[in-house]
Amino acid sequence: MSNSVPLLCFWSLCYCFAAGSPVPFGPEGRLEDKLHKPKAIQTEVKPSVRFNLRTSKDPEHEGCYLSLGHSQPLEDCSFNMTAKTFFIIHGWTEKDDFSLGNVHLIGYSLGAHVAGYAGNFVKGTVGRITGLDPAGPMFEGADIHKRLSPDDADFVDVLHTYTRSFGLSIGIQMPVGHIDIYPNGGDFQPGCGLNDVLGSIAYGTITEVVKCEHERAIHLFVDSLVNQDKPSFAFQCTDSNRFKKGICLSCRKNRCNSIGYNAKKMRNKRNSKMYLKTRAGMPFRVYHYQMKIHVFSYKNMGEIEPTFYVTLYGTNADSQTLPLEIVERIEQNATNTFLVYTEEDLGDLLKIQLTWEGASQSWYNLWKELRSYLSQPRNPGRELNIRRIRVKSGETQRKLTFCAEDPENTSISPGRELWFRKCRDGWRMKNETSPTVELP
Repeated sequence: MSNSVPLLCFWSLCYCFAAGSPVPFGPEGRLEDKLHKPKAIQTEVKPSVRFNLRTSKDPEHEGCYLSLGHSQPLEDCSFNMTAKTFFIIHGWTEKDDFSLGNVHLIGYSLGAHVAGYAGNFVKGTVGRITGLDPAGPMFEGADIHKRLSPDDADFVDVLHTYTRSFGLSIGIQMPVGHIDIYPNGGDFQPGCGLNDVLGSIAYGTITEVVKCEHERAIHLFVDSLVNQDKPSFAFQCTDSNRFKKGICLSCRKNRCNSIGYNAKKMRNKRNSKMYLKTRAGMPFRVYHYQMKIHVFSYKNMGEIEPTFYVTLYGTNADSQTLPLEIVERIEQNATNTFLVYTEEDLGDLLKIQLTWEGASQSWYNLWKELRSYLSQPRNPGRELNIRRIRVKSGETQRKLTFCAEDPENTSISPGRELWFRKCRDGWRMKNETSPTVELP
């Protein structure tokens, strides 16, 4: 990490970060006295409110006290006026101390809306506000002046990590920034265990699970600082289901962006929703792949729900066996799109193994098998054909085509596998180009 990047601590008081070291800037008064009054009344706050500014790295240092109504310059307290300045809510500043364009407010949960209040009430425009899983209760659907909104700063980016639980949204679901990023769909975060709700309740760990989901936004932001060589990218998409189908891995026209500290300013559209997958811990970065598979059948098989898995082989590493999540259903004689992701950098992809899983022991998969069997005509032979797989890397935007290893054998059935090898860069095949014209 470069020396110019600040260190962040998310405490209940405001921490101002200048010149790469933490500078506590904590109010000694009631926050609600400052937030819920018009500007004309805010000047009547009792003079007992003081701010303590500490620039020393010594935790025992007494600091420098600033009082409301006094024009004591911040320079007298050794504040670096030229450094980039960050505020961790709660906090405030007098006008004309420094350029608001250099101010970056970072608010977590309720603090994200406090940051919005600060950006809305201050004279001038704050440079940036980052909302870390802004609070949902009483803010969902509220007027833009009563919550964090794109009007509160020149650039507002938001991470949503806990948008639903038992019908209650702990974090706000609606988009409230210029870009709103929903890691893992914005609800269940890997490693937090919320998928096992009944187990969490039985073992009395539900509170820790809720905390893990909600605080994941903080850890994602910190990860963007301490692991800048492993940035996580989010991709613009209209909703979570389309992203799960692998449709939205484009970086054209600002459709992808880094998350956290290194997010790039985007103001061409408001409320641009973006999605990504992450690991369970730092570094959170994963590698996204879009897979386009044209599935066709020589027989009328009726509705079928195959359970496909792929293993990717690359120059750096091989992936684990990855499921192809079927969001809706497999379309026969059509191109189906899937999203897979790996925790390791595979390098350049060389080959792909596609497996159709046989009958599973789970009741759900047994029911799927039975339903598929009953929906088919008599003795059709459960067999599909796949000639090639097209792959696009979200991180590099590179496109590759993989052809069946044995062109004479492209059929796959339950318990069988097919191998595909890289046959060209890009997606268009020679036989897919325009027809050739014989010259005289």
